[in-house]
Amino acid sequence: MLRHEVAVLRRQVARPALRPSDRALLAGLSRLLSRVRRGRFFVQPETLLRWHRDLVRRRWTYPHQPGRPSIPAGIVAIVLRLARENSTWGYRRIHGELTTMGLRLAPSSVWEILRRHGIDPSSRHAGPTWAEFLRAQASSMLACDFFTVDTVVLRRFYVLFFIELDTRRVYVSGITASPIGEWVVQQARNLCIVLAEQTRPVRFLIRDRDAKFTASFDEVFHADGIRVIRTPIRAPRANAFAERFVGTVRRECLDRMLIFHRRQLEKVLSEFVDHYNTHRPHRSLDQMSPVPRAPVPVQKWCPDAKQLRRIDRLGDLIHEYELAA
Repeated sequence: MLRHEVAVLRRQVARPALRPSDRALLAGLSRLLSRVRRGRFFVQPETLLRWHRDLVRRRWTYPHQPGRPSIPAGIVAIVLRLARENSTWGYRRIHGELTTMGLRLAPSSVWEILRRHGIDPSSRHAGPTWAEFLRAQASSMLACDFFTVDTVVLRRFYVLFFIELDTRRVYVSGITASPIGEWVVQQARNLCIVLAEQTRPVRFLIRDRDAKFTASFDEVFHADGIRVIRTPIRAPRANAFAERFVGTVRRECLDRMLIFHRRQLEKVLSEFVDHYNTHRPHRSLDQMSPVPRAPVPVQKWCPDAKQLRRIDRLGDLIHEYELAA
């Protein structure tokens, strides 16, 4: 009867949960069983040996003390910053720069830090990346592109604009329903006249591979010493500044109103570009506008909401605010 009851219990319990005290008691009582009765014991000899190995391992486990101390997190951050800001520096050059700052670190440690964070420890002899080139030459670069506007009667107009990469200032050059090559070349001539009046020269023009930009279009800029750079095929991020403006003018203006004819579109874009250049804050410009304005002193007093003056533009579509004196 007892054997049958134990068999029934074994069918209900897949694996019994034993406490350390149960293991100690079973291990001690197992020595009292004869060889004949050990077959009925539900703990196998291999299990008893494993319990013993675990007990010995816990008894003689010492705290892990590595031989070399870890590198402070501050030094690791400095190494990574030097690698990010100087793409041509290898681990030896970074080690030398750390030495000039009084930071003692083995060259092999610098190599390991760079490798652990997925940075090639060897110096890079290739040219700068596209982003690095744009940052270095932004003060003398222009970008241009087209965007389309569909009227209420589904007539499509093409808008050609140029944007300064450094100041983010936008020039809407022209609007047409048929952007043929002669029209695009004439817009390029008009822009060169405006650029000639500026004190800061333009050296580069970024454009995509649209067929509307003909060889004559490029020759107009070449004559003024401006190098035309074509973006790679199907790479809109290479002309990200122009693409960003297209998204801005659509979200804040064109997608929120209906366009009926070309004259209305010219007036709308003219007023929006004036708002964009003279008032709209830009994060890349430290919340300033592309065209510098007179600096506004920091208010040391708490203004009243009644002193807030609102200026409506584009038929109350866009608001500009200032504090009344």
